Amino acid sequence: MINTILLFPILAFIMMFLVRRKCFDKLMLNIYALGHFIATIFLVFKANAQNTFIPYFAVDNTNKIFLLVLSLVFLMTVIFNNGYVKHLPFDEKRIRRYIFMTMIFVLSMSATVLSTDLGIAWIFIEATTLSSAYLIYFNRTKNAIEAAWKYVFICSIGIALAFVGLILLNLAAGETNSMNYAVLYQNATQFDPFWLKLAFVFMVFGFGVKMGLAPGHFWLPDAHSESPSPISALLSATLLNSAFLVIVRVFKIMNIAGVDTYARLILTVMGFASLFITAVFVYHIKNYKRMLAYSSIENMGILAIGTALGGAAYYAVILHLIGHSLAKASFFLTSGNILELFESKRTKSVKGLIKADPKTGWLWVVSFLAICAFPTSVLFISEFLMIKTMLNQSHYILCILFVLLLTIILFGIGKVVINMAFGEESKDKEELVKENKNKLCCCMYTPQVIMLIIVFVLGIYIPPFLNTLINNTLAGF
Repeated sequence: MINTILLFPILAFIMMFLVRRKCFDKLMLNIYALGHFIATIFLVFKANAQNTFIPYFAVDNTNKIFLLVLSLVFLMTVIFNNGYVKHLPFDEKRIRRYIFMTMIFVLSMSATVLSTDLGIAWIFIEATTLSSAYLIYFNRTKNAIEAAWKYVFICSIGIALAFVGLILLNLAAGETNSMNYAVLYQNATQFDPFWLKLAFVFMVFGFGVKMGLAPGHFWLPDAHSESPSPISALLSATLLNSAFLVIVRVFKIMNIAGVDTYARLILTVMGFASLFITAVFVYHIKNYKRMLAYSSIENMGILAIGTALGGAAYYAVILHLIGHSLAKASFFLTSGNILELFESKRTKSVKGLIKADPKTGWLWVVSFLAICAFPTSVLFISEFLMIKTMLNQSHYILCILFVLLLTIILFGIGKVVINMAFGEESKDKEELVKENKNKLCCCMYTPQVIMLIIVFVLGIYIPPFLNTLINNTLAGF
């Protein structure tokens, strides 16, 4: 199953190169998405699913949830993509490149999640940059080119910092000449604390760039706003999680080595910095896709804070990761519908969305309710657990700051969403919206409905199998 996930895109490329038909290219992408999901289900729920002829990749209790979320979001995104690519005004050659690079992007993220070696994870984190850069640049506008270059430049700096961290970790490890996670965990108590602390700084800043944590978040608003909507969904809902998993793996080394207090402090500072930056910039955003990008920075900050808190917050982190991934993917896909209807990313150009297209309008509103932790969204449970943990640990000032920043962000995003959904539609847009409404098909609504149902159901009921998976994942912290 692991071999299927990792090797299918290469085989698909060969077949796509030989056949050279748009319908065949879309078929390959759909087969990969469905095959990826089936393979993931098998890997997650079958005890003997770890066998692979590639020794550097395997499933364990820590990465199962990450792989499951990645696979589900990928499948939903591809379903949406079937309608999205119908009306793209590009030739088949560019569409073929778009589909192939999407598969390579997902392959890179899957390999990062499945990696059993920190060095291999570093390689595939870099591969996600190279594969997604083309996707960000796909529309080839002036802003898209600028966003792609900024993305490559900043992420290259981040990956360089992470590489320095790997070197320092090797110094801290002494005679342990391996980057295998199991070996690192086994020998972590013998590592030199000075070099280990220094290594963590470089790695958390380096991989934090890919995760979207402040201060390495600068690429994210531009990249998300200029990417095609299905790619924006993958960037926010799956790429950031992949980088977070690597940070979790490194954090566990710090935990075992007994220097976790230092690591928690750094994660707390970066987490609150991410919330603060979002709270400041969310009131000055004129592009609704940039607004969603800043929301991703906020939620990555929440994951960092929850990891730093420990205890019950670990459980909250996994719940939040699931909820954010599905809700944000729904949000970005719905933004694609809005862009299709109004042909503008400016918030002031979109009014009366619910009147213009009720399905898109209500998906936009419900996605907002899901991401802002409105009961019964599972994000309400996760944020409640984090607040409870702060109070139990007597972090009263941090708790007040946490709630205050979340409230400011909620108000800022809510104001934009409500104005777009319920404002009065401008007369000059009516004819344009009526004409473009025919471009939207069932597959451009269904994935959001499915993901939002999961988000709100999990706020009421967590199935036993999922609860078991989450509890098993907590060992990775």
